[in-house]
Amino acid sequence: MVLTIGKRDIEHVDLTGDDDRYARAQKASRIAREQPVLSLDDEVQVMPSFQLSQSFTQDAQEGEDDEATDLVQGSQDIDYTNAYMLYGHMPTKIVGVRFYNGQATIGERVLLLREPNNPYDRNAIQVKNVMGDQVGHIGRKVAAKLATYMDARELLVEGLLTGIKGAYDCPISLSLFGTSDTSKRQELQLRMERDRLPVTEVKRTEREEDKQRRKQLQQELKSKGRPGESMDMLVNQSIIFNPRDVNKVVEEFGLNESDLANMPMAESPTALATELLHYQRQGLAWMISKELPVLPSPGSDTVEQLWKRKGNYFTNIATNYTTSTVPPLASGGILADDMGLGKTIQIISLIMANSQPKTPESSASTLIISPVSVMSNWKNQIELHTKKEHTPRVLIYHGAGKKEAANLSEYDVVITSYGALAMEYNENSDVSPKSGIFSVYWRRAVLDEGHTIRNPRSKGALAACNLRSGSRWTLTGTPIINTLKDLYSQVRFLRLSGGLEDVAVFNSTLIRPLSREDPDARLLLQALMATICLRRRKDMNFINLRLPPLTSRVFRVKFHAHEKEKYDMFLSEARGVLLNFKAKEQTKESTYSHVLEVILRLRQVCNHWTLCKNRVDKLTSLLDKHKVIPLTPENIKALQDMLQVRIESQETCAICLEILEQPIITACGHAFDRCCIEKVVERQHKCPMCRSEIKDASTLVSPAAELGEDADSAVGAPDDPSSKIEALIKILTAQGQVPDTRTVVFSQWTSFLDIVEPHLRANGIGFARIDGRMDSIKRDQSTRTFSNDPNCKVLLASLSVCSVGLNLVAANQAILADSWWAPAIEDQAVDRVYRLGQTRETSVWRLIMEESIEDRVLDRQEEKRKLMLDTFRETAKKKKGEDRATRIAELEQLLA
Repeated sequence: MVLTIGKRDIEHVDLTGDDDRYARAQKASRIAREQPVLSLDDEVQVMPSFQLSQSFTQDAQEGEDDEATDLVQGSQDIDYTNAYMLYGHMPTKIVGVRFYNGQATIGERVLLLREPNNPYDRNAIQVKNVMGDQVGHIGRKVAAKLATYMDARELLVEGLLTGIKGAYDCPISLSLFGTSDTSKRQELQLRMERDRLPVTEVKRTEREEDKQRRKQLQQELKSKGRPGESMDMLVNQSIIFNPRDVNKVVEEFGLNESDLANMPMAESPTALATELLHYQRQGLAWMISKELPVLPSPGSDTVEQLWKRKGNYFTNIATNYTTSTVPPLASGGILADDMGLGKTIQIISLIMANSQPKTPESSASTLIISPVSVMSNWKNQIELHTKKEHTPRVLIYHGAGKKEAANLSEYDVVITSYGALAMEYNENSDVSPKSGIFSVYWRRAVLDEGHTIRNPRSKGALAACNLRSGSRWTLTGTPIINTLKDLYSQVRFLRLSGGLEDVAVFNSTLIRPLSREDPDARLLLQALMATICLRRRKDMNFINLRLPPLTSRVFRVKFHAHEKEKYDMFLSEARGVLLNFKAKEQTKESTYSHVLEVILRLRQVCNHWTLCKNRVDKLTSLLDKHKVIPLTPENIKALQDMLQVRIESQETCAICLEILEQPIITACGHAFDRCCIEKVVERQHKCPMCRSEIKDASTLVSPAAELGEDADSAVGAPDDPSSKIEALIKILTAQGQVPDTRTVVFSQWTSFLDIVEPHLRANGIGFARIDGRMDSIKRDQSTRTFSNDPNCKVLLASLSVCSVGLNLVAANQAILADSWWAPAIEDQAVDRVYRLGQTRETSVWRLIMEESIEDRVLDRQEEKRKLMLDTFRETAKKKKGEDRATRIAELEQLLA
């Protein structure tokens, strides 16, 4: 397959009816999901990832609990790339095509849906094209063989048309995917062979696995006895990754640097007070063209948004869906420039250059959705970069701004939060409200930190996708956080047409083939990224930001004798708890919480011993005795402490298997994302983990403070420092520093910032502070004080709050007081300081305790990042999802 990405002319194209056609596709997708069909977006019994391999047949046995498996439209519980593997291909035919009007083209991907209530055949399997139009049914004999497996969720079936649709039938090849669990694979394979279903591919895979095992055994025999080598291999499995490396995936599949350097430039809008840099003018030209996309002209070999034209027919090269109807094109895209390159000013320039309504029903207003902490920054930047006589009318739709709910269309720009967006979204209503966000047809909708919607089942993602807007943009320096699956939510939000907006088609067309290193899938991904995503990096030659040098230093600190004694005590306890947990065969959730608790203590004692509290011991013993504990004030506090352990340990929601974003905990001690568990509670009023009763959402316990922060205040005194605080003060008070040095001190624990404060006062160091316990107004005041007050030399900053959106270029020094499990948060925090506008040489200090868990993780960081990068490229044989057993093994190596 050869794909040609041609130049796009900036012309107007009539997109009338786009929303209706998109709604039709969404409705078809929803109907498909409501059927008892085994498709890529089907749900399995929700449970921890380490139990997923045991879940393929459990749904059929649970009866009343089946409702928990159908939570949110367009959702997907597990990474099907890993849960299923290809067993074989089965050529057959679609019958009854004369009774249906669904278009069918050779090479087209189609959806297969079980139809158990069919009055003529209870084994019926419908075949529909990606637009939801029925093509026909699978023949009776084949359907009779497959129906049982599909209903039991033992086989996932995908279809590809292999011939031309005739008068009575159409050739199709069925790909059969079954469990990848080695303990269950053989039993399924034997039954399929008995039913004469193809298993050639799984046999071939098993031969390859056997060959790899023999090769690995030979290597182990050769390496036996080499000192230290096996230990290095184990420690390399630490839980560290770097999204900056991950985003090389985006760059690999997008435009190359020479193409980016030669992109056309637009003139800076006359209403703009700031002169755009050359690459920002290129970005503006690109965004203007993306808001007015055009389909390929007749006779052209170019591809636009994966649509190729031949005569009067349009074919989507991803799904091979062919239509004579002019397909709708998405207006907008992903601006994924490196952090600090000016995504904000580029969007402001787009607003000023292209403010006219796109369609007759559209307003001229732009909606910007951002984290709460940066809403005021958007307003300030708009006022700063536009001429006074042309400054748009801006409303922050938050707090007091909510009074303007009925007048939003009167403002040029409305800025709101993801929380407000989710709160106003009513998924059960098809009628537009008379006021609020969903009452307006926006000129454009912009998602700042757009990777926030990467979980397609979250209410925020659903709300964003259902906004009415002429154009749609996402801004993110990290478009792919975990895997290429993150891209699905972006595709759905942008309303790309042709089938990829359906999660089943997206997986079968891109993610699954990429996991098999299919070269055609790589070409498709390259075409997709080139058409919807623009990403430039700071280090690209043509960017030439002329940023001053950045120096990163690791400052190793020795424990005091009494600190080392405490650390060794916790280390011994951690090893003992881990052994105890393994001996119990990982069956008790409360015991696992204790494992995480002790690991957390190890990390905290590296900062200051007073941070270490036995916060969950009593709760775990209660949960061992009682399935559900009463929600007394004392128990609520203990549950919040347990939830905090889960947050700080980067645990995943047991329903959606994504990192906890809106974490809550049940009275039975299980942590979920709020949107996920609320859906379950609405349907069955039971915990999906242990089946304990949950009367309603009011019994769910929220964190005591913002995500990733401890609500407790720790007591510290100037005469009671830790060795790490002493090192911090040494850096801040060192002689010979650059005049007017200003420093941001990052920590993930607000309680540690509490301990640091008196030491700063004792040394006469003026400071300000930002953390999750402060509202947005106080945070803004702290930022202004730090930037403008000559006596304010230090900003104490919560890592989670300051990892997005803020501009802290007033600082020329950053100190990372502790290490977060995911360096992405640290990298983003540092980019608040080292970004466009920074004029001074910048230093980053990382404080690491010698002979501690911090030291060991840091020593192996680069090797682990390389391993994780291989996984993120979707080509590694290792599973992306870290199941519980794997994580325990990794913790064991860190404690060895």
